[in-house]
Amino acid sequence: MSSRSAQVPDPAPAEDGNGPAVSRREFDALFEAVRTWGQWAPADRGAWNRVTADHARRATATVRSGTVVPMALPWNTRPGPDNRKPALHHMTDLGEVEAPEPSTRKDFIAVDYHGKGVTHLDALSHIAYRGQLYDGRAAHEVVDSAGARFGAVSTLGPLVTKGVLLDLPAVLGICWLEPGRAVHVKDIIAAEKALDVTIGEGDAVLLRSGHVRRRAELGAWDPDTASAGFHVDAVPLLAERGIALLGGDGDSDVRPSPVDGVHSPVHALAVAAMGVPLLDNLDLEALSAATAEEGRYEFMLVVAPLNIPGGTGSPVTPVAIL
Repeated sequence: MSSRSAQVPDPAPAEDGNGPAVSRREFDALFEAVRTWGQWAPADRGAWNRVTADHARRATATVRSGTVVPMALPWNTRPGPDNRKPALHHMTDLGEVEAPEPSTRKDFIAVDYHGKGVTHLDALSHIAYRGQLYDGRAAHEVVDSAGARFGAVSTLGPLVTKGVLLDLPAVLGICWLEPGRAVHVKDIIAAEKALDVTIGEGDAVLLRSGHVRRRAELGAWDPDTASAGFHVDAVPLLAERGIALLGGDGDSDVRPSPVDGVHSPVHALAVAAMGVPLLDNLDLEALSAATAEEGRYEFMLVVAPLNIPGGTGSPVTPVAIL
């Protein structure tokens, strides 16, 4: 796809909405169909077991220009409808205490990151469905106030693999998908064709809905109420392709949820059924521009979560290298 064809005009209204609705029985059947329990050891690395040294080597072959694109949102300390638990940042040392040279400046940060305001990775201990984490582990038995003894982010380590950007606004010739717009399996197939990419085994799939651009131009809203993201009908294709990581500029789920009684069905399918960690709240605007400029939508992706024993995830700054 040429860089010219990836340029976007004015916003267009949403198509389709978040439907079709999916019953709980249909969802449970889908959960069983994509489940990979018992497939890997160690189990708490889940689908990251797919990514071998050979995958990392092949990912380096996608690097041509050497353009490096970080994909993390700024550390957000301001409350808002999409940042109900703001991150903390304050100075603890301004160099005012007399001491031997050199003087120092120090600061403190903290964050409750599983929300909408911080770019983060969801580990396999983060999501349970019907009380079970990935691989059938009982959540109440392996996660307590001390943290997770299964599926902790510290078991994942860094990931280097091929990333694929599904830039739906570029494909559709719009600025963004409106909140509540579901991305279906047909949209993935159309995006692969338009962007000349093919999702393969061990890949990381990143969905750009244009969330960050819409927020910048129209202001913040509550993405728990309405956000663009995948419909559950897209998940079987991603499972069939054998992806290792899923992410986006939202949290991958379309909202409102199309599944009765399940507020985050893609989370449940990806993390708890398939063992696929999630990247939430990416800033994909610079990557959209860089991929359009170079006319290619695959790249080397590097994700290095913090080494937090027992952690259910981690703030991250994923990096794409084109």
